[in-house]
Amino acid sequence: MCSRFCRQDGDSARERRGVILLVTLVILVILSTLGYTLSAQVAARRHRDRFIVDYAQAQYACTSAMKYAMTSLADLQPSVVRDPNAPDFSDVFAMTEPQYQELLAQLAAERAIDARRLSGGGTTRNTRATDANDLNQYSATASVTIPGPYGPRWPLVTEPVEFEIGSAKVTIEIEDENAKYPLGWALIQEEKLKAEAGAGFVTFCEWMGYRPNEIQGLREDLAAVGKVRPFAVEFKALSVATTAPTSLRERVTRTSTAGSKTPVQRPMRTTVTVTEQMDQQNAAFARLFHSSLIDTEIFTRPSVVSSTRNESAMKYLGLWATRQVNINTAPRHVLEAALTLGSIADAPKIADAIIQRRRVKPFSDIEDAKKDIFRHAAAIEKCQAFLTTTSTAFTVRVTAVSGVARTVAVAGVTKDGRKVKRIAVISD
Repeated sequence: MCSRFCRQDGDSARERRGVILLVTLVILVILSTLGYTLSAQVAARRHRDRFIVDYAQAQYACTSAMKYAMTSLADLQPSVVRDPNAPDFSDVFAMTEPQYQELLAQLAAERAIDARRLSGGGTTRNTRATDANDLNQYSATASVTIPGPYGPRWPLVTEPVEFEIGSAKVTIEIEDENAKYPLGWALIQEEKLKAEAGAGFVTFCEWMGYRPNEIQGLREDLAAVGKVRPFAVEFKALSVATTAPTSLRERVTRTSTAGSKTPVQRPMRTTVTVTEQMDQQNAAFARLFHSSLIDTEIFTRPSVVSSTRNESAMKYLGLWATRQVNINTAPRHVLEAALTLGSIADAPKIADAIIQRRRVKPFSDIEDAKKDIFRHAAAIEKCQAFLTTTSTAFTVRVTAVSGVARTVAVAGVTKDGRKVKRIAVISD
């Protein structure tokens, strides 16, 4: 009997220890959960606080860099420099990835042979394409890009400028806006240009790989934007009614029946110049083209899927209401779309002739183009108002990164000599 009671006491003791152990485990689980939750909340709060600080520093750096870029832009004198022996940038947008990599390999081999020849190797240009050792040696030490009309990759006017402001790393890029297809041309409603402008937009879209139903949808969306504000091509000075300035109204008064003096608003006429009207249109369409009225999803859809390239219609679209395309710096599909305003049938031939000539020597002016491509002089003259050989519209893109925060500001500007005029600034 004693042994039975001893066994019962032992079982009770083990049960108590088991309950205590279970309670201890539950408490530990609760404490660990509370600790994890508290640490996660502290980490999240610390991350939010860090992001706020990083974002403030990035925003300050972005604003400061934009002011610096706008000030420095007055000294920028972009000039087209073309090397007839370098690969042409005009058709890179339409290349498949294997074609593009083959072109890069050819350029890498040429640069490697140039480097060895300058160092005393004495290799001639004829062996460039087949010298794999030089290619491998060069590719291992430098990246290769297809140079644009100004030297850096298209559409950059200069090499990107990188520097630091506090903890933020800043990059400034300046792009040639006249080298892109002006989206406003798709809104032209003048009867004498409507058909050609529509054909030009279709040409651009077909080059970018859009299907007919997609092109029709884009035209309908843009037509809705045109109803908000028509895109004018021709301007004339306007005389509009206005009121006298406040300072003048205060001096012109009349006495009322009660003897008090009341300002009289004397009507006046003022002239709105062509330049002022164009600036107003540029600012208006800059807002419209960067608003929700434009569905940019289809424009940003990649036309070439690659980890090394960013090819989409958005890259080649001008969204600042520009009115001219630079025949020295525009790629093939932009040239063809622009030249349809002169001749829908001959636009591809004229574009090819322009590309072949500018590889040797850039055009000095449109008259130079008409003389050199005399067979199509009439077509070039017909669309002369939409062409230029010197870019005056640019995009300034400033990117600032501080920690985990990133801010971007994009400004559209026009430049006439040293005079820089801002169209609009879009912040992201």
